[in-house]
Amino acid sequence: MVMMAHSAVSVQPAMIVTADNVKQNQWSSGVCDCCEDMSICCCGLWCPCYLMCKTSEDFGECFCLPLLEMCFFGYANPITLSMRSTMRERYHIKGSLACDCCVVTFCTMCVWCQMARELKARKHSAVVINPAVNAAYQQP
Repeated sequence: MVMMAHSAVSVQPAMIVTADNVKQNQWSSGVCDCCEDMSICCCGLWCPCYLMCKTSEDFGECFCLPLLEMCFFGYANPITLSMRSTMRERYHIKGSLACDCCVVTFCTMCVWCQMARELKARKHSAVVINPAVNAAYQQP
């Protein structure tokens, strides 16, 4: 007869509640709402490379990823398109690749400002109600 030891683990998953200012399935701000956050707007106007790199890093990508767009000499924006569509998919924001292509082609810096505002809004909107505790292992 084999006796199996039972262990108790007491870890509760955290419950995350989002604030009302981040609407589900929508961008938190529009492409042309650059003046909603003047710090991001000014950074996009005066230091666009920094804004692009910082936004990329905040999103979890390589800091220098947006600098690859310089290889395309402004004719195409594959990194911006990729970042926007990935952000839209990750946060379940309504839209389409065709819409992303249009905005990225005609309003590239406005798109980067919008993505930076989105990350900022989502970063400040998550509230942890029940944080996870350390797992407790109990011997039988």
